[in-house]
Amino acid sequence: MTDTRSPAARRELGDFLRSRRERLSPEKAGLPPTSRRRTPGLRREEVAVLAGVGVTWYTWLEQGRSINVSTQVLVAVGRALQLDGAERQHLHRLAGVRAPAVEPVGGDLAPAETFQPVLDKLHPYPACLQTPLYDVVAYNRAYRFLFTDLDRIPPGERNCAMQFFTDPGWRSRYVDDDIVAARMVATMRAVVAADAAESEAAESRAAAMVGELRARSGEFARLWSRHDILPQHYETKRLKSPLVGPLHLTFVTTNVGETGNRMVVMTPVDEATSERLTRLAALTAPSDD
Repeated sequence: MTDTRSPAARRELGDFLRSRRERLSPEKAGLPPTSRRRTPGLRREEVAVLAGVGVTWYTWLEQGRSINVSTQVLVAVGRALQLDGAERQHLHRLAGVRAPAVEPVGGDLAPAETFQPVLDKLHPYPACLQTPLYDVVAYNRAYRFLFTDLDRIPPGERNCAMQFFTDPGWRSRYVDDDIVAARMVATMRAVVAADAAESEAAESRAAAMVGELRARSGEFARLWSRHDILPQHYETKRLKSPLVGPLHLTFVTTNVGETGNRMVVMTPVDEATSERLTRLAALTAPSDD
């Protein structure tokens, strides 16, 4: 592929490679011990041999020169430098090359059990943990009853986009539903574009989700064909709660972990909404509270 990265990006890649080369001893790399070295770690030519690439090519890569880089060669370099999963992903990002399909790094999963106490502390403000493609993986009691009783929806179907475009009841909770529809699709397209650049596995998941939505919703298919792009941002939305009436909320989105999972917190814009959220909390409180 043609290298279109900036000189600064190439220097960052070179610095990263050099730091990982210098931390790896010949013994750990499986090379025979040698005489005392003036600098720690492997030599460039040793990395090149271990990766099966040319010494000149690897030297230029580390020096930040503009050269062609492929996924296969980066995989070999990462293996030679004994990079872990997070480091391999970082290497591909710095090189501007799509990473091969890998399992997510455990520390980046933002598991529901980790964030559930945080979400619960935000009550009575509705809050949830979402994947980049709107799968709801954790939520507090206020969010549970915001649109419907979310506990009644099977976990595998708790997707905001799927519910919005296929369930009229869910969609009816939005006052400006046409605007929400256009923004949601444009945001999803931005996510899908990022996933395609990130890894084949992420691209495959995104393609499956988009394919199902296009098949089930003509409106989604039409909006998708417009190729509009909208990054995640703060925005206010007007909702109609089936239990307490109109709600004017600011949606505050915070990314958690490198997978792009995000925490969404809905805060009241006005005093009337604040009072209605308090009333919603009282109406939906467990009987043993």
